[in-house]
Amino acid sequence: MASIKEIEPEQKQTRQRRGPPPLVKYYLVLYNILSALGWSYVLICTLVHLFDLDGTHTKTSALHAWLTRIPYLPAARKLFATSKLEAQIPVWAVPVFRRATTAYARVGKQTAFVQSWATLEVLHVLLGWVRSPLVTTLIQVGSRLYLVWGVTYLFPETHSNPFYASMVLSWSITEVVRYSFYACNLLGSEPSLLLFLRYTLFYVLYPTGASSEAFLIYATIPYPGLGFSHSFAYDALAAAHIYVRQVLFLVWWPGLYVMYTHMMKQRRKVLGGGRTLGAKPKTL
Repeated sequence: MASIKEIEPEQKQTRQRRGPPPLVKYYLVLYNILSALGWSYVLICTLVHLFDLDGTHTKTSALHAWLTRIPYLPAARKLFATSKLEAQIPVWAVPVFRRATTAYARVGKQTAFVQSWATLEVLHVLLGWVRSPLVTTLIQVGSRLYLVWGVTYLFPETHSNPFYASMVLSWSITEVVRYSFYACNLLGSEPSLLLFLRYTLFYVLYPTGASSEAFLIYATIPYPGLGFSHSFAYDALAAAHIYVRQVLFLVWWPGLYVMYTHMMKQRRKVLGGGRTLGAKPKTL
């Protein structure tokens, strides 16, 4: 077929380079910018809480006077929980650990609100506005929504779990970079720093984020933990959900391995092979 009309591949590539229609493009740019801002807000709230940058706990920070005026930055409840884990961490990290156990009271609603908007990404794929695989998008968005509404919202025991703070911190850093990168890419720009961060931060943020997610799921499994004894102590629906969470906890780890190795391959494609940083990547 190529010998009959050689111009067709070039026309196809030209259409692909043009991207979405103008109105769709501007909408996607706006969506990515607002998402980046939303996750930036969550990130700032989390950092302010963990490191007491607003002086909520010490009242000595110079930032306290104006940070406390920002909407939805209320003082977290002082629910400092004692734990055997405190004895295993450095003394300087104990205050951060304790504040991590109250992170849900500080950023739980904000995180749920910002993450819920990601459901629009499934619609973007269905409408053909982005080229992401539908199944992959459903898994990524669905798993996040399940953690927000099916785990942390339903089970109060996760509200004082320090892994909630590490999960949100990993999510927010990842998403600020990702959405900023997408917005710039739609505008025909590709900042070298964003490109490097997008394909490098996952080395740390994927393990911290995914392990925090898994341990939060595990924290909702009643005593004695993994096993088949829950059917006798709970009704059928509750017992079924317990077994679902057990399965999810077990598959989370191989899932992390698959995602991690996939991103390593993507990094080699985008940044490896002698490609100059900032040049147009072969695949995104």
